[in-house]
Amino acid sequence: MTATASDLKAEIRERYAEAARNATAGCGCSGEGCCAEHGCCGDAGPEAFGAALYDAAERGELPDAALLASLGCGNPTAVAELREGETVLDLGSGGGIDVLLSAKRVGPTGVAYGLDMTEEMLELARRNAQDAGVRNAHFLAGEMESIPLPDGSVDVVISNCVVNLSTDKPRVLREVYRVLRPGGRVGISDIVAEDRLAPEERAERGSYVGCIAGALAKSEYERELAAAGFEAVSVEFTHGVADGIHGAIVRAAKPEA
Repeated sequence: MTATASDLKAEIRERYAEAARNATAGCGCSGEGCCAEHGCCGDAGPEAFGAALYDAAERGELPDAALLASLGCGNPTAVAELREGETVLDLGSGGGIDVLLSAKRVGPTGVAYGLDMTEEMLELARRNAQDAGVRNAHFLAGEMESIPLPDGSVDVVISNCVVNLSTDKPRVLREVYRVLRPGGRVGISDIVAEDRLAPEERAERGSYVGCIAGALAKSEYERELAAAGFEAVSVEFTHGVADGIHGAIVRAAKPEA
């Protein structure tokens, strides 16, 4: 039987709640016996996902629990080229690794928001921010299909291996466009399929909750960003995670006018 959108969302929520509990207990992607089914690093394993994708200096800035809870497929804070004083929104912020790094990059005159639908992750992220002494990081409960921020309130939207988990990606991208200020930009790390793979072939390579089956094809991502109103769209593969499936950097900009 095909899983419904609500079934998938419930499965994703429980998976990330378990990851938060593991991180709180001191377990992460490298912890023996600590991970959910298929491993907490996604179906491709720890080489393609997690804190290892950040450099040592960045890891040194963060509490251990933030690193243990990292399930991303890239480093969007580097992709977005954050600047002092900007307002940043991280979709699916998890344990807060990218929000904390963003908050440090934008400095005391900037703001970093994290949005997550999993209460356990939000609690963990808030503890991590407190432990790191970061005061300009704020964590919001909600879903990326309906972002709880006003129109035109954000300079940059980042995300780390989360957009692929949405069952309504066009709506997510429209919401991203809405909350961005004119001239605002997108810097996303995500899992993206080669155009040669049909949805059924993507599903053969990994589960939805494992960040594989729900991946958009490169041309689909480009098309949906353009349909949402973005310009300067690019989707660049960075590393392989399965046959025809890649970690990717996704960039786009909201027009100035």
